[in-house]
Amino acid sequence: MQVRSLFLLLALILVAATAEAGKNKKEKAKKDGSKCEDWRWGPCVPNSKDCGLGYREGTCKDESKKLKCKIPCNWKKKFGADCKYKFESWGGCSAQTGLKTRSGILKKALYNAQCEETVYVTKPCSSKIKSKSKAKKGKGKD
Repeated sequence: MQVRSLFLLLALILVAATAEAGKNKKEKAKKDGSKCEDWRWGPCVPNSKDCGLGYREGTCKDESKKLKCKIPCNWKKKFGADCKYKFESWGGCSAQTGLKTRSGILKKALYNAQCEETVYVTKPCSSKIKSKSKAKKGKGKD
């Protein structure tokens, strides 16, 4: 019985500590001092090269702020990391170009980013036929 009571007491302390931590975060955001609600945010600018940690600048009336941000290094799309799209399936392979295409419709624009409503991306067609022929050649050598 004492073990159960001790466990219950520890659970209550943990819940109280978690609630207090959440409250402190909210108070910190309020202590920012800004009453401006119409912030305009620029793109995330990496500290070096074209990806990784960086910052974005925001302005509102006479105020300005910098926020930390990150551009994933595998994100090489021309439409930027602040524009989120819902993509359809890849289309068929074009024999003329050797590329597949798919389109994406804008789902969300973060930090008031200027995003295109629809974007198109391409990638080279897979070479499954070549890999099968290599496999046949490999079997014939054994």
